Amino acid sequence: MPVGTRLCVIVEESLNKSLKSVLIELGKPIALVIDFFCTKAFDIGRELSIPTYSFCTTSISFLAFSLYLPTLDREVDCEFVDLPGTINIPGCSPLQIQDLVDQVKNRKSDAYKRLLFFASRLPLSAGIFLNSWEDIEPITLKAVIESPSFKGIPTPPVHPIGPVIKEEEQPTDDLGIECLAWLDKQPPESVLFLALGSGGTLTHEQLTELAWGLELSQQRFILVVRKPTNGSNSAAFFTVGSDDVNHIKAYLPEGFLDRTAERALVVASWAPQMAVLKHPSTGGFLSHCGWNSALESITCGVPMIAWPLYAEQKMNATMLAGEVGVAMKPIINVEAETCIVGREEIERVVRVLMEGEESKVMRRRAKDLKESAAKALAIGGSSYDSLACVAKEWNANPSMI
Repeated sequence: MPVGTRLCVIVEESLNKSLKSVLIELGKPIALVIDFFCTKAFDIGRELSIPTYSFCTTSISFLAFSLYLPTLDREVDCEFVDLPGTINIPGCSPLQIQDLVDQVKNRKSDAYKRLLFFASRLPLSAGIFLNSWEDIEPITLKAVIESPSFKGIPTPPVHPIGPVIKEEEQPTDDLGIECLAWLDKQPPESVLFLALGSGGTLTHEQLTELAWGLELSQQRFILVVRKPTNGSNSAAFFTVGSDDVNHIKAYLPEGFLDRTAERALVVASWAPQMAVLKHPSTGGFLSHCGWNSALESITCGVPMIAWPLYAEQKMNATMLAGEVGVAMKPIINVEAETCIVGREEIERVVRVLMEGEESKVMRRRAKDLKESAAKALAIGGSSYDSLACVAKEWNANPSMI
Protein backbone atom coordinates (compact mmCIF):
# COMPACT_ATOMS: atom_id res chain seq x y z
CA MET A 1 0.00 0.00 0.00
CA PRO A 2 1.46 3.44 -0.91
CA VAL A 3 2.54 5.58 2.04
CA GLY A 4 -0.13 8.23 1.42
CA THR A 5 -2.91 5.66 1.26
CA ARG A 6 -1.64 3.89 4.34
CA LEU A 7 -1.58 7.14 6.31
CA CYS A 8 -5.12 7.95 5.20
CA VAL A 9 -6.40 4.54 6.30
CA ILE A 10 -4.71 4.84 9.70
CA VAL A 11 -6.20 8.31 10.24
CA GLU A 12 -9.69 7.31 9.13
CA GLU A 13 -9.74 4.30 11.41
CA SER A 14 -8.56 6.42 14.35
CA LEU A 15 -11.15 9.14 13.72
CA ASN A 16 -14.03 6.74 13.23
CA LYS A 17 -13.26 4.72 16.34
CA SER A 18 -12.34 7.29 18.94
CA LEU A 19 -12.43 11.00 18.08
CA LYS A 20 -16.03 11.72 19.09
CA SER A 21 -15.74 9.92 22.42
CA VAL A 22 -12.42 11.61 23.19
CA LEU A 23 -13.84 15.08 22.51
CA ILE A 24 -16.86 14.37 24.71
CA GLU A 25 -14.63 13.03 27.46
CA LEU A 26 -12.54 16.22 27.29
CA GLY A 27 -15.68 18.24 27.92
CA LYS A 28 -16.12 19.46 24.33
CA PRO A 29 -13.13 21.81 23.77
CA ILE A 30 -13.83 25.27 22.35
CA ALA A 31 -11.88 24.41 19.19
CA LEU A 32 -10.42 21.45 17.31
CA VAL A 33 -7.33 21.69 15.09
CA ILE A 34 -6.73 19.06 12.42
CA ASP A 35 -4.34 18.48 9.55
CA PHE A 36 -4.95 17.80 5.86
CA PHE A 37 -5.54 14.06 6.33
CA CYS A 38 -8.20 14.49 9.01
CA THR A 39 -10.99 16.30 7.16
CA LYS A 40 -13.59 13.74 8.24
CA ALA A 41 -13.27 15.41 11.64
CA PHE A 42 -15.29 18.34 10.25
CA ASP A 43 -18.41 16.17 10.49
CA ILE A 44 -17.72 15.26 14.11
CA GLY A 45 -16.91 18.87 14.97
CA ARG A 46 -20.19 20.03 13.41
CA GLU A 47 -22.14 17.36 15.29
CA LEU A 48 -20.63 18.48 18.61
CA SER A 49 -20.72 22.22 17.76
CA ILE A 50 -16.94 22.51 18.00
CA PRO A 51 -15.32 24.88 15.43
CA THR A 52 -12.69 22.94 13.52
CA TYR A 53 -9.54 24.58 12.18
CA SER A 54 -7.06 23.21 9.67
CA PHE A 55 -3.33 23.33 10.37
CA CYS A 56 -1.42 23.53 7.09
CA THR A 57 1.79 21.61 7.75
CA THR A 58 3.08 22.38 4.24
CA SER A 59 4.05 25.62 2.51
CA ILE A 60 1.49 28.30 1.67
CA SER A 61 2.19 27.46 -1.98
CA PHE A 62 0.90 23.92 -1.51
CA LEU A 63 -2.11 25.23 0.40
CA ALA A 64 -2.90 27.54 -2.53
CA PHE A 65 -2.66 24.60 -4.93
CA SER A 66 -4.90 22.49 -2.69
CA LEU A 67 -7.54 25.20 -2.34
CA TYR A 68 -7.56 25.73 -6.10
CA LEU A 69 -7.50 22.02 -7.04
CA PRO A 70 -11.32 21.59 -7.13
CA THR A 71 -11.48 24.54 -9.56
CA LEU A 72 -8.78 22.98 -11.74
CA ASP A 73 -10.64 19.69 -11.61
CA ARG A 74 -13.77 21.37 -13.00
CA GLU A 75 -12.03 23.49 -15.62
CA VAL A 76 -9.38 21.15 -17.03
CA ASP A 77 -10.55 18.26 -19.20
CA CYS A 78 -7.27 16.47 -19.84
CA GLU A 79 -4.67 15.07 -17.48
CA PHE A 80 -2.72 17.87 -15.78
CA VAL A 81 0.56 16.33 -16.97
CA ASP A 82 -0.62 16.79 -20.57
CA LEU A 83 -1.11 20.53 -20.22
CA PRO A 84 1.29 22.70 -22.22
CA GLY A 85 3.61 24.82 -20.13
CA THR A 86 2.57 25.43 -16.54
CA ILE A 87 -0.45 25.36 -14.24
CA ASN A 88 -1.51 28.88 -13.33
CA ILE A 89 -3.00 29.58 -9.92
CA PRO A 90 -4.33 33.15 -9.49
CA GLY A 91 -1.81 35.49 -7.91
CA CYS A 92 0.82 32.76 -7.46
CA SER A 93 3.94 31.76 -9.34
CA PRO A 94 3.23 29.32 -12.19
CA LEU A 95 3.44 25.68 -11.13
CA GLN A 96 5.77 23.58 -13.25
CA ILE A 97 4.20 20.36 -14.53
CA GLN A 98 7.23 18.34 -13.43
CA ASP A 99 6.76 19.60 -9.86
CA LEU A 100 3.22 18.22 -9.47
CA VAL A 101 2.64 15.81 -6.62
CA ASP A 102 2.38 12.21 -7.79
CA GLN A 103 -1.25 11.94 -6.65
CA VAL A 104 -2.48 14.35 -9.32
CA LYS A 105 -0.63 12.80 -12.24
CA ASN A 106 -3.44 10.31 -12.84
CA ARG A 107 -6.87 11.81 -12.28
CA LYS A 108 -8.53 8.42 -12.53
CA SER A 109 -6.57 7.00 -9.59
CA ASP A 110 -7.88 6.55 -6.06
CA ALA A 111 -4.96 8.65 -4.80
CA TYR A 112 -6.11 11.63 -6.86
CA LYS A 113 -9.73 11.24 -5.75
CA ARG A 114 -8.65 11.11 -2.13
CA LEU A 115 -6.50 14.25 -2.47
CA LEU A 116 -9.33 16.05 -4.26
CA PHE A 117 -11.72 15.07 -1.46
CA PHE A 118 -9.41 16.46 1.21
CA ALA A 119 -8.83 19.66 -0.79
CA SER A 120 -12.54 20.20 -1.43
CA ARG A 121 -13.24 20.13 2.32
CA LEU A 122 -10.72 22.82 3.29
CA PRO A 123 -13.40 25.55 2.97
CA LEU A 124 -15.24 23.85 5.85
CA SER A 125 -12.49 25.07 8.19
CA ALA A 126 -13.30 27.77 10.71
CA GLY A 127 -9.82 29.04 9.86
CA ILE A 128 -6.51 27.78 8.51
CA PHE A 129 -3.31 27.99 10.52
CA LEU A 130 -0.23 28.30 8.31
CA ASN A 131 3.16 26.95 9.33
CA SER A 132 4.78 29.92 7.66
CA TRP A 133 5.16 33.64 8.13
CA GLU A 134 4.73 36.80 6.10
CA ASP A 135 8.32 37.33 4.96
CA ILE A 136 8.99 33.92 3.44
CA GLU A 137 6.02 33.59 1.02
CA PRO A 138 4.56 37.11 0.79
CA ILE A 139 3.18 36.88 -2.76
CA THR A 140 1.36 33.59 -2.25
CA LEU A 141 0.02 34.67 1.14
CA LYS A 142 -1.35 37.86 -0.38
CA ALA A 143 -3.01 35.85 -3.17
CA VAL A 144 -4.72 33.46 -0.75
CA ILE A 145 -6.03 36.37 1.34
CA GLU A 146 -6.90 38.95 -1.34
CA SER A 147 -7.40 37.26 -4.73
CA PRO A 148 -11.06 37.23 -5.87
CA SER A 149 -10.53 33.66 -7.05
CA PHE A 150 -9.66 32.48 -3.55
CA LYS A 151 -12.36 34.59 -1.94
CA GLY A 152 -14.86 32.91 -4.25
CA ILE A 153 -13.86 29.38 -3.20
CA PRO A 154 -14.51 30.57 -0.39
CA THR A 155 -11.21 30.46 1.47
CA PRO A 156 -11.54 30.53 5.28
CA PRO A 157 -9.56 33.11 7.29
CA VAL A 158 -5.86 32.24 7.22
CA HIS A 159 -3.55 32.72 10.19
CA PRO A 160 0.24 32.56 9.63
CA ILE A 161 1.64 31.31 12.93
CA GLY A 162 4.98 29.82 11.87
CA PRO A 163 7.59 28.71 11.81
CA VAL A 164 6.38 25.98 14.17
CA ILE A 165 9.31 23.58 14.45
CA LYS A 166 10.70 21.09 16.90
CA GLU A 167 12.79 22.71 19.60
CA GLU A 168 16.40 21.65 19.83
CA GLU A 169 16.94 18.79 22.25
CA GLN A 170 20.32 17.91 23.66
CA PRO A 171 20.92 14.31 22.53
CA THR A 172 21.33 11.74 25.28
CA ASP A 173 21.95 8.73 23.03
CA ASP A 174 25.45 7.69 21.96
CA LEU A 175 24.88 8.53 18.29
CA GLY A 176 23.60 12.04 18.98
CA ILE A 177 26.45 12.76 21.37
CA GLU A 178 28.94 11.43 18.80
CA CYS A 179 27.54 13.74 16.08
CA LEU A 180 27.89 16.86 18.21
CA ALA A 181 31.30 15.87 19.54
CA TRP A 182 32.54 15.38 15.97
CA LEU A 183 31.09 18.75 14.90
CA ASP A 184 32.85 20.46 17.82
CA LYS A 185 36.17 19.60 16.15
CA GLN A 186 35.30 21.09 12.74
CA PRO A 187 35.81 24.69 11.52
CA PRO A 188 32.79 27.05 11.44
CA GLU A 189 30.30 26.51 8.59
CA SER A 190 32.49 23.81 7.05
CA VAL A 191 30.22 20.74 7.29
CA LEU A 192 27.48 19.63 4.89
CA PHE A 193 24.69 17.70 6.60
CA LEU A 194 22.87 15.15 4.42
CA ALA A 195 19.55 13.71 5.64
CA LEU A 196 16.41 12.82 3.72
CA GLY A 197 13.63 13.14 6.28
CA SER A 198 11.56 10.63 8.17
CA GLY A 199 11.36 7.99 5.46
CA GLY A 200 13.33 9.05 2.40
CA THR A 201 15.48 6.50 0.61
CA LEU A 202 17.63 6.40 -2.52
CA THR A 203 18.20 3.72 -5.11
CA HIS A 204 21.41 1.69 -4.99
CA GLU A 205 22.68 3.55 -8.07
CA GLN A 206 21.85 7.00 -6.69
CA LEU A 207 23.40 6.31 -3.29
CA THR A 208 26.59 5.17 -5.03
CA GLU A 209 26.69 8.37 -7.11
CA LEU A 210 26.03 10.48 -4.01
CA ALA A 211 28.88 8.82 -2.14
CA TRP A 212 31.30 9.31 -5.03
CA GLY A 213 30.22 12.94 -5.44
CA LEU A 214 30.84 13.63 -1.76
CA GLU A 215 34.23 12.00 -1.89
CA LEU A 216 35.23 13.94 -5.00
CA SER A 217 34.09 17.25 -3.45
CA GLN A 218 36.72 16.97 -0.69
CA GLN A 219 34.28 18.69 1.71
CA ARG A 220 33.47 17.75 5.30
CA PHE A 221 30.09 16.10 5.78
CA ILE A 222 27.73 14.13 8.01
CA LEU A 223 25.84 11.57 5.95
CA VAL A 224 22.76 9.77 7.23
CA VAL A 225 22.54 6.46 5.37
CA ARG A 226 19.52 4.21 4.99
CA LYS A 227 19.19 0.92 3.20
CA PRO A 228 18.74 1.76 -0.50
CA THR A 229 15.81 0.46 -2.45
CA ASN A 230 14.91 0.37 -6.11
CA GLY A 231 11.24 0.66 -5.19
CA SER A 232 9.52 3.65 -3.57
CA ASN A 233 11.70 6.58 -2.50
CA SER A 234 9.59 6.75 0.68
CA ALA A 235 10.19 3.06 1.45
CA ALA A 236 11.67 3.72 4.89
CA PHE A 237 8.69 5.74 6.11
CA PHE A 238 7.47 3.00 8.49
CA THR A 239 10.83 1.31 9.11
CA VAL A 240 13.12 4.22 9.97
CA GLY A 241 15.61 3.28 12.69
CA SER A 242 15.94 -0.33 11.60
CA ASP A 243 19.35 0.14 9.95
CA ASP A 244 22.52 -0.12 12.01
CA VAL A 245 26.11 0.93 11.52
CA ASN A 246 27.20 -2.62 10.71
CA HIS A 247 25.06 -2.63 7.57
CA ILE A 248 26.00 0.69 5.96
CA LYS A 249 29.33 -0.57 4.62
CA ALA A 250 27.36 -2.86 2.33
CA TYR A 251 25.38 0.09 0.90
CA LEU A 252 28.38 2.30 0.04
CA PRO A 253 31.27 2.04 -2.45
CA GLU A 254 34.07 -0.22 -1.26
CA GLY A 255 36.59 1.74 0.78
CA PHE A 256 34.41 4.89 0.96
CA LEU A 257 34.32 4.98 4.76
CA ASP A 258 38.10 4.58 5.05
CA ARG A 259 38.91 7.15 2.37
CA THR A 260 36.63 9.82 3.89
CA ALA A 261 37.22 9.00 7.57
CA GLU A 262 39.25 12.13 8.33
CA ARG A 263 36.61 14.58 7.07
CA ALA A 264 33.30 12.74 7.37
CA LEU A 265 30.93 11.09 9.80
CA VAL A 266 28.59 8.46 8.37
CA VAL A 267 25.70 7.34 10.57
CA ALA A 268 22.90 4.84 10.12
CA SER A 269 19.26 5.86 9.72
CA TRP A 270 19.05 8.95 11.96
CA ALA A 271 20.86 11.98 13.37
CA PRO A 272 19.68 14.76 15.75
CA GLN A 273 18.71 17.13 12.95
CA MET A 274 17.97 20.33 14.85
CA ALA A 275 21.07 19.99 16.99
CA VAL A 276 23.22 19.42 13.90
CA LEU A 277 21.67 22.31 11.96
CA LYS A 278 22.13 24.71 14.89
CA HIS A 279 25.77 23.78 15.37
CA PRO A 280 28.21 26.54 14.29
CA SER A 281 30.21 24.04 12.21
CA THR A 282 27.25 23.21 9.94
CA GLY A 283 27.35 25.24 6.73
CA GLY A 284 24.92 23.44 4.43
CA PHE A 285 22.07 20.95 4.32
CA LEU A 286 21.27 18.47 1.56
CA SER A 287 17.57 18.05 2.23
CA HIS A 288 14.55 16.30 0.75
CA CYS A 289 12.74 19.64 1.19
CA GLY A 290 9.96 18.40 3.40
CA TRP A 291 8.47 21.57 4.84
CA ASN A 292 9.51 20.83 8.44
CA SER A 293 13.12 20.25 7.40
CA ALA A 294 13.11 23.35 5.20
CA LEU A 295 11.85 25.49 8.08
CA GLU A 296 14.41 24.00 10.46
CA SER A 297 17.22 24.78 8.02
CA ILE A 298 16.01 28.34 7.43
CA THR A 299 15.53 29.10 11.13
CA CYS A 300 19.10 27.93 11.69
CA GLY A 301 20.35 30.16 8.85
CA VAL A 302 21.62 27.20 6.81
CA PRO A 303 21.31 27.17 2.97
CA MET A 304 20.27 23.98 1.19
CA ILE A 305 20.87 21.64 -1.68
CA ALA A 306 17.34 20.67 -2.69
CA TRP A 307 16.89 16.92 -3.17
CA PRO A 308 13.11 16.31 -3.31
CA LEU A 309 11.80 12.74 -3.17
CA TYR A 310 8.01 12.53 -2.77
CA ALA A 311 4.81 14.36 -1.77
CA GLU A 312 4.97 18.12 -2.42
CA GLN A 313 8.76 18.27 -2.06
CA LYS A 314 9.42 19.13 -5.73
CA MET A 315 7.14 22.17 -5.36
CA ASN A 316 8.99 23.16 -2.21
CA ALA A 317 12.39 22.72 -3.85
CA THR A 318 11.51 24.98 -6.78
CA MET A 319 10.04 27.61 -4.49
CA LEU A 320 12.99 27.54 -2.06
CA ALA A 321 15.49 27.84 -4.90
CA GLY A 322 13.57 30.47 -6.87
CA GLU A 323 11.23 32.67 -4.84
CA VAL A 324 12.89 32.28 -1.44
CA GLY A 325 16.49 32.06 -2.61
CA VAL A 326 17.91 29.75 0.06
CA ALA A 327 18.51 26.59 -1.97
CA MET A 328 20.10 25.29 -5.14
CA LYS A 329 18.84 22.40 -7.25
CA PRO A 330 21.17 19.81 -8.77
CA ILE A 331 20.70 19.06 -12.46
CA ILE A 332 19.18 15.62 -13.01
CA ASN A 333 20.57 13.57 -15.86
CA VAL A 334 17.28 12.94 -17.67
CA GLU A 335 19.10 11.08 -20.42
CA ALA A 336 20.11 8.36 -17.98
CA GLU A 337 17.73 5.44 -17.85
CA THR A 338 16.96 6.04 -14.18
CA CYS A 339 17.11 9.89 -14.18
CA ILE A 340 19.77 10.19 -11.51
CA VAL A 341 22.01 13.00 -10.31
CA GLY A 342 25.51 12.02 -11.36
CA ARG A 343 28.64 12.20 -9.21
CA GLU A 344 30.12 15.10 -11.16
CA GLU A 345 26.99 17.19 -10.61
CA ILE A 346 26.93 16.26 -6.93
CA GLU A 347 30.58 17.27 -6.60
CA ARG A 348 29.75 20.59 -8.29
CA VAL A 349 26.76 21.59 -6.16
CA VAL A 350 28.48 20.55 -2.94
CA ARG A 351 31.53 22.65 -3.78
CA VAL A 352 29.37 25.61 -4.81
CA LEU A 353 27.29 25.48 -1.63
CA MET A 354 30.19 25.02 0.73
CA GLU A 355 32.87 27.26 -0.78
CA GLY A 356 31.57 29.03 -3.90
CA GLU A 357 30.86 32.72 -4.33
CA GLU A 358 27.28 31.94 -5.41
CA SER A 359 26.49 30.44 -2.01
CA LYS A 360 27.18 33.70 -0.18
CA VAL A 361 23.90 35.18 -1.43
CA MET A 362 21.95 32.12 -0.27
CA ARG A 363 23.72 32.14 3.07
CA ARG A 364 22.89 35.82 3.66
CA ARG A 365 19.29 35.22 2.65
CA ALA A 366 19.00 32.24 5.01
CA LYS A 367 20.40 34.26 7.90
CA ASP A 368 18.07 37.18 7.13
CA LEU A 369 15.09 34.81 7.23
CA LYS A 370 16.40 33.31 10.46
CA GLU A 371 16.17 36.75 12.04
CA SER A 372 12.80 37.38 10.42
CA ALA A 373 11.41 34.11 11.79
CA ALA A 374 12.58 34.95 15.30
CA LYS A 375 10.89 38.36 15.11
CA ALA A 376 7.65 36.83 13.79
CA LEU A 377 7.47 34.46 16.76
CA ALA A 378 8.45 36.99 19.41
CA ILE A 379 5.88 38.92 21.44
CA GLY A 380 4.42 41.54 19.11
CA GLY A 381 5.64 39.68 16.01
CA SER A 382 3.32 38.87 13.10
CA SER A 383 2.94 35.15 13.87
CA TYR A 384 2.59 35.75 17.60
CA ASP A 385 -0.13 38.34 17.03
CA SER A 386 -1.89 36.16 14.45
CA LEU A 387 -2.31 33.29 16.91
CA ALA A 388 -3.03 35.62 19.81
CA CYS A 389 -5.97 37.15 17.90
CA VAL A 390 -7.55 33.72 17.40
CA ALA A 391 -7.00 32.81 21.04
CA LYS A 392 -8.63 36.09 22.06
CA GLU A 393 -11.69 35.22 19.96
CA TRP A 394 -11.91 31.80 21.63
CA ASN A 395 -11.69 33.34 25.09
CA ALA A 396 -14.26 36.01 24.30
CA ASN A 397 -16.74 33.64 22.71
CA PRO A 398 -16.34 29.99 23.71
CA SER A 399 -19.51 29.05 21.82
CA MET A 400 -18.24 30.47 18.51
CA ILE A 401 -20.39 28.22 16.37
